[in-house]
Amino acid sequence: MPAIRPVGHEDRLSLVEHLDELRTRIILCIVAFVLAFSLTYWQNDRVLNIINKPLEHAHRVDCKQSGKANNALERSGCFDQALGAYLKAAGPALNQAARSLNGLSSATGVSAAARAQTAQSVAALQASTAAAKKAAALTPKASGRQPVTLGVTEPFLTTITVSAYAALLLALPFILWQAYAFVLPAFSREEKKVALPLMALVPFLFIAGVVFGYFLALPRAVAFLQNYNDGAFDILVQAKDYYRFCTVLLVAMGVLFQIPVGVLAIVRLRILTVKQLRAYRGYALILFAVIAAVVTPTPDPFTMLIAMAPLVVLYEISLVLARIFQPAGDAQSRFAFLNRDDGDDADSDDLD
Repeated sequence: MPAIRPVGHEDRLSLVEHLDELRTRIILCIVAFVLAFSLTYWQNDRVLNIINKPLEHAHRVDCKQSGKANNALERSGCFDQALGAYLKAAGPALNQAARSLNGLSSATGVSAAARAQTAQSVAALQASTAAAKKAAALTPKASGRQPVTLGVTEPFLTTITVSAYAALLLALPFILWQAYAFVLPAFSREEKKVALPLMALVPFLFIAGVVFGYFLALPRAVAFLQNYNDGAFDILVQAKDYYRFCTVLLVAMGVLFQIPVGVLAIVRLRILTVKQLRAYRGYALILFAVIAAVVTPTPDPFTMLIAMAPLVVLYEISLVLARIFQPAGDAQSRFAFLNRDDGDDADSDDLD
């Protein structure tokens, strides 16, 4: 049971007992990861489809609009779609021509030689109709593309890697709980009141950052980077590079969403005060703008604001929470020289 619930602060364990508890918790984390990996590897086709969607949308071209296909691969895809549409329309037309010839051959006054030649033409038209129908059915339904693999073992290894990343994401709440349960005995009862909410926020904020990155940041970043100057390149994306880029971007968004935890920890450790964080809010906004520009490297400011908005909101929420949970007594930080005597800060101090 000590591996399931945290050890009490008053409990006294020997070094061997601490190591035994650590070993048990590591084994539980490994078991949770293996179970999650079994699920993600079993459903690896769905996992790959989910992560491939931003790339498919980035290369999806509306071939009905002229000038949208910039490179050879996009034009080839549009040609396949146009050819499929032509074959689909040609089938009924050829069939109608065959019926018309057959009707003309049965009219009075037509020679036997003409009837024989017409019968051959009708048979050829019917064969062409069947071939056109079969070819039209083989036309690709979507113009999007998927990442390519170059090595012999790359499809297998890439599938294993992506399944492992997805399994780690699923098992992360349980793994973090085991880490927290091992560390919590070092905190007193008063410290646990502050530590537990912070620790509970970490997996929730991380998952929220990953969800935000997948639905907003990742599609826009992939679309911009893949369509940048695409008329000069035949763009092919290697699978391992694409999945590495997606993983780094999503993890970065998950880490950036830990702003409330970082701000609360800074205030509780008396590194900075709420007054100092409010005074340098402008520098924080500049930092968030730079981060948003790097994470979503698109030229339009609207996309950058979409990525920047949650960071600003999280920072403001962090200041409110930090003011509630700031240490009692003297609120001076270890870096008192950073204090600024601004009017807004003086008003906030009066409110405090």
